[in-house]
Amino acid sequence: MESLMAAVRERDEAARFLAWPGDFDRGDHVEEVHLASGAALEGFAGDGAGGTYFFCGEGGEERPILYADSEGGAALVAIGLRELLRLLLVAPWWRDCQAFTEEESLKRAAEYLEDMPDLVARRDRAAAALGLDLPDHMEVLGRLQEVAVGEGGNFVLILTPEGYPYEPLISS
Repeated sequence: MESLMAAVRERDEAARFLAWPGDFDRGDHVEEVHLASGAALEGFAGDGAGGTYFFCGEGGEERPILYADSEGGAALVAIGLRELLRLLLVAPWWRDCQAFTEEESLKRAAEYLEDMPDLVARRDRAAAALGLDLPDHMEVLGRLQEVAVGEGGNFVLILTPEGYPYEPLISS
């Protein structure tokens, strides 16, 4: 079975969409961090604003994924790369959602569509290139909130030099 990360890198349509508007590209985090639990932490992608996606624990692409922004906030955003990619494909505006309401998501989607009228077609081609089925935007945002608030409490990111925890990006 092919790795999804390899597929993202090898399939131009998917790589382009995930780079923008998905804002999923580079993979280095500028600060030294660790998980409070002591579990392994592996940065594998990031965004243009300095945020980083980390695999947590041991294993492969099915591991929990923590996102840390450059402002000291973090949240568990997905369980496995497949779930993360669905989030980025369906709701690349997820970081701008605070209330996780349909109204808020539709407003953000409209802003993206105004700037990129072919967004849905590009998204669908990227998903097809990766072999991913796409749920509704409220389903992926609901799952994001469920993971962040539920299981996310077990994934506290610590700024290593100072020993301070990152602030939760998503709350109930």
